[in-house]
Amino acid sequence: MRPGFEGGQTASIKGLPTMRGFTNRFRKEFSVVNLDSLSRFGADSEVTIQAMLGKGIIRNAKVPVKILGRGEITKPLTVEAHQFSASARKKIEAAGGVVKEIAG
Repeated sequence: MRPGFEGGQTASIKGLPTMRGFTNRFRKEFSVVNLDSLSRFGADSEVTIQAMLGKGIIRNAKVPVKILGRGEITKPLTVEAHQFSASARKKIEAAGGVVKEIAG
């Protein structure tokens, strides 16, 4: 028998062209929250991970949270998250709010 013979089925080497790319083992998954979701909070309130979990904005408190800048914010809020996009940071601070980055 020749090397690579697999009993008459299509050889696995023929299926390799369809398996492209790779999976990055070091990728970080984030819970993404847009600014328009933060409108549920009252003015001058503190938006923490637990508060977002309680309002149903995020599903899991163990996954890091990233705030993105889609939407507008008109109330001053104190927002705590693991990461912020540049536009979200600018919009929160322009509304009179405070941005707090959580390490980890």
